[in-house]
Amino acid sequence: MKSEIHEHKKKNRNIVSKTLITIITVFISTIAFTQTTIAGKITDTKGEVIIGANVYLEGTYDGATSDDHGKFAFSTAETGTQNLIISFLSFETKTIVEDVSKLQNLQIKLREDVESLDAVIISAGTFEASDNSKVSVLKPLDVVTTASALGDYVGALQTLPGTSNVAEDGRLFVRGGNADETQIFIDGIRVFTPYTPTTNNIPTRGRYSPFLFDGITFSTGGYSSEFGQALSSILLLNTIDESDQEKTDIGIMSVGASLGNTQKWKKSSLSFNANYINLAPYLAIFEDKNEWKTPFVGAQGEIVFRQKLNNGMLKFYAAFDATKFELNQEDINYEDGIDFKLNNNNFYLNTSYKGGLGSNWTLTSGVSYTYAKNNIGVQTSQINDTENSAHVKLKLKKRFNSRLKLSFGVEQFVTDFDENYKEDTINETYGFNNNITAVFAEADVLFSKDLALKFGVRADHSSIFNATDIAPRAALAYKNSKNGQFSLAYGNFFQNPNSTILKFEHDLKAQKTSHYIVNYQYVNDGKIFRAEAYRKDYDNLIKFDGEFETFGTNFESTGDGYAQGLDLFWRDNTSIKNIDYWISYSYLDTERDYRNYTSAVQPSYATNHNVSIVGKYWIESWKSQVGFDYGFSSGRPYTNPNTNDFLNERTKPFSNLSLNWAYLLDKQKILYVSVNNVLGIKNVNGYQYADTPNLNGQFNRRALTPAADQFFFIGFFWTISENGNDNQLDNL
Repeated sequence: MKSEIHEHKKKNRNIVSKTLITIITVFISTIAFTQTTIAGKITDTKGEVIIGANVYLEGTYDGATSDDHGKFAFSTAETGTQNLIISFLSFETKTIVEDVSKLQNLQIKLREDVESLDAVIISAGTFEASDNSKVSVLKPLDVVTTASALGDYVGALQTLPGTSNVAEDGRLFVRGGNADETQIFIDGIRVFTPYTPTTNNIPTRGRYSPFLFDGITFSTGGYSSEFGQALSSILLLNTIDESDQEKTDIGIMSVGASLGNTQKWKKSSLSFNANYINLAPYLAIFEDKNEWKTPFVGAQGEIVFRQKLNNGMLKFYAAFDATKFELNQEDINYEDGIDFKLNNNNFYLNTSYKGGLGSNWTLTSGVSYTYAKNNIGVQTSQINDTENSAHVKLKLKKRFNSRLKLSFGVEQFVTDFDENYKEDTINETYGFNNNITAVFAEADVLFSKDLALKFGVRADHSSIFNATDIAPRAALAYKNSKNGQFSLAYGNFFQNPNSTILKFEHDLKAQKTSHYIVNYQYVNDGKIFRAEAYRKDYDNLIKFDGEFETFGTNFESTGDGYAQGLDLFWRDNTSIKNIDYWISYSYLDTERDYRNYTSAVQPSYATNHNVSIVGKYWIESWKSQVGFDYGFSSGRPYTNPNTNDFLNERTKPFSNLSLNWAYLLDKQKILYVSVNNVLGIKNVNGYQYADTPNLNGQFNRRALTPAADQFFFIGFFWTISENGNDNQLDNL
């Protein structure tokens, strides 16, 4: 009986085993029957096979890699419409959306990734100073460690090609344009009064400290249609997006003191920087040629608040500065000299936002407000002027794909300027209100990583002239080798006359230039070479009768001119250990018939040849950075009334050698020393002639020289930070 039961169980087990085997066999057969093979071949657009490309169905583990012949094949049990992803380094990822049954014998062509690091960029007329740019001619550190700059970003940019040295002025003169033709923007929003006010023969400085900026774009011509109201150049300053840590910066200087602090939270940060300048102690030791009654005193404060939002970044920037001084300056026509005094207050507010809107849309917006008040006294004359200006901007950008981007926007400029002039029995009030409404659109097209095109158009409507100006612009870049590329740029640019004109006359036209630029750029292993030729044609420049702009002056928009030249730049920071240097050369040929000129001639601020050599050397054993800056400019035109020619004589060439030394006392303490014009060269900026001839019928003259041949600076800078390693070498 037991044996029968055992035999019965054995038979049941055999039956179950056979059933399971049958089920598994049927299941495997079913799977095998429903498997689909996906296969094809991958090449680039030139037909060359791509080896090692990844191919897979999105959301699955089914995939393969292309072989030595560019072919691939794999099986999948997926059915219906699927996303087949094909990717390979330096090529654009491709997605094929199709029914699995049709993903056979595929012939796939991948396009080069036009956004790769070695892709072409449009470089015509543009210098980058950034740690994040693909190609930076300068770094933020360079902007403030250049020996002759004395911590002023404008001074550092004057070592780049395309600028002319006008030592007694201090502003940017670019490619034959005067300083009013360069406009400055912070986070894309206009700065209406970017320089501290000054008087004759005392150079100005930029109002804003480099402490809060991490990127600078200096466009010497051919810039984007996003920017207007600038005939020659724009300078873009970008505030730091995010602070890396909390820290405090303290500075004690031979001319004053500085204090900076950064507080950081999870999604926001706050930075401020304050400076106090008083030249009285310095002038007590190093007297200059002026008779100072109240030496220059200035106080400045800046603050930046940053808030990270879900899809963007909100920034709030505010700056205030106040300056005053009074002095007596030598004048050939006044035996006792000319008394000049100035009291200035300036406030600048800038709020900007940049963020994503979804579907590859980006929104950039901002608003700025400027309040500037000057009280000026010249001998017995009193001039009080007040400017209220604002800029509102909205820009949208759509990224269709890596090869096509479109941006467009609208902006409004508002300026309200009033001035009061008093002298003896004269009491005149005058000024102007001007609203400029602008729209712009621009497309960026990357045909490949070797060819890129940017084209756009801008329209500005000026209420004071009741006229609209249309400005088309375009730029093309072609990468001819692994490290070299060519760029071309063309554009029209318009700008209203400045307040010295508009406060007296409103029946005018916007001034105009047309830019033509060809550029070659070579970048390789820390070396950059740039060569750029350009031509600028001017129209509608302001002409007037009389010696200066006054109440009774007649103005008209009939002036014209041209500027053409060649700019060369070379930088190398890898060939020699611990040495970084750059060399700039500019040739400028320009003539203008404007202001009260009697004919078309080279303006008095323009120099035909400009050379700048900047070097920096890190000495490890000394824990020091030593720097030098040599600048040379050919002579500038001036008019000699003892001849019949206008602006036909030249001053002697300008030459200046400056040195600086930054010594690290420890990781966070720096002793900094600099000497401007260390050789004490007697430079001449021009000549002033007497109003009347002497007994011999000749007009006497005096040379216009710097108030001081040299300037000495010493400072101690201490940083207190979380990591204990940061210092202010970035800001010196």
